[in-house]
Amino acid sequence: MHRYDPAEHSYKDIYRLMIGAVVPRPIAFVSSEDKHGVRNLAPFSYFTACSTNPPVVCFCVAVRAGETPHKDTLRNIRETGEFVVNIVTEEIVMPMNATSAEVGPEVDEFVLAGLTPVASELIRPARVAESPFQMECRLRQVVEVSPLPGGGNLVLGEVVLFHIREDLLEDGKIDPDKLRAVGRMGGPTYVRTRDRFDLARPK
Repeated sequence: MHRYDPAEHSYKDIYRLMIGAVVPRPIAFVSSEDKHGVRNLAPFSYFTACSTNPPVVCFCVAVRAGETPHKDTLRNIRETGEFVVNIVTEEIVMPMNATSAEVGPEVDEFVLAGLTPVASELIRPARVAESPFQMECRLRQVVEVSPLPGGGNLVLGEVVLFHIREDLLEDGKIDPDKLRAVGRMGGPTYVRTRDRFDLARPK
């Protein structure tokens, strides 16, 4: 086994290592608004569910080098306490990728990506109409893991309302063949979720 001491490498080297090994990663397509109502839409692949009672999801906003270390998403959520997590599917992977471009905070990424904003019911930020599974969230906590470049802020949001396209549900479960979710690998590589196998848990 190769020994790899993070103290001996740059954070960029560690980033490449981690995103190549911690795979596949689901994508949180997060819609938010600033305090003036300007919409924002951005993807995050450090994302998972972390509680079901209450339902809580979390994603990490990386700290960038330069004059603007934090993305608009983090600022918006801190200002308003609300956001939507939209699940990324094969149908919207290209528009999702378009929103990862570095643009100013005044740019509405819904317009940039050609996606349709639809009003949420319990919070202000809009949902992505083209996503078949959307979660309206209220902020529970932001955990600053590290303020250094390459560090992160873990955002935990309680899901106050789910929106699920009707054909996805089968006996209360999501049909993965109809969801057609995608995930991130390392670099520019994505993965489909079609190749699956079952394992029964030992009794």
